[in-house]
Formats: sequence, C-alpha cells, structure tokens
Amino acid sequence: MSVTKKFTYINRKAPYGTVYALESLEVVLIGAAFEQEVQLVFVDDGVYQLTKGQDAAGIGMKSFSKTYAALGDYDVNQIYVCEQSLADRGLTIDDLQALTYEDEDDDWAEKSSMNLVNREQLSDLISNADVLLNF
Repeated sequence: MSVTKKFTYINRKAPYGTVYALESLEVVLIGAAFEQEVQLVFVDDGVYQLTKGQDAAGIGMKSFSKTYAALGDYDVNQIYVCEQSLADRGLTIDDLQALTYEDEDDDWAEKSSMNLVNREQLSDLISNADVLLNF
C-alpha cells in the first residue's frame, strides 16, 4: 500500500534574476507527472511569478510565466497566494493569471486553482505539509 505525501512548494522569489522560480516550476511539473499531491504557495516576491503580461525580453530572458497555465493539466490545482504579500506589493488577485483546472468529479467543469490565504492559513498549510520545499 502506497501512502501519498503532500508536497508543498513555497515560492518566495521574483520570477527573474535567480533560478529559483524556474527551478520550482520544473520540479513541480516533474513531481506532478509522478502523481505527487502538489501544493504551490506564493508569498513575498514570489507573488510576482503569477502576474499577467510578463515580458522578460528587456533583461535578455525568455518568459516562462505562461507555463503556469499548464499546471491544471498536471492535476496541480492547489495554488495558494498570500493576500498580505499581494497587498504589500500593491497587487490584487486581478493582477494575476487566471489558473484553472477541469474538475472530473463535477462533469469536467472548469474551476479556479487560485486560493487567497491569510498568514494564519499559510501557517496551517506549511505545518500540514509532509514535504516542504522552499524556492
């Protein structure tokens, strides 16, 4: 009998300037391909990873932000965004990409993967994780 572990990935860094954001996304996609239960948390500057309309051409990089839209295809539908981190950066949920998945238990209805959480809820997510990875 196999036991499914909950893997929680915490994304704290801006999308460009370091490898953290891209590496996190790649690890999440690999884990999901191997049917891990995946939760993604975006906090601090990590919330910038989900903003709409990213263009990294000015810094000589290719934007990978559109890859987040594929997460639902990998059954990654537990995405948590810290509402305080958004507010501290002058952002709202409307500034972020709309990430969705198709719920097979609800006749394949398209549903949002995004969940706004406060600091207390964020603490609960972290403490309930079986495996915690910080990026």
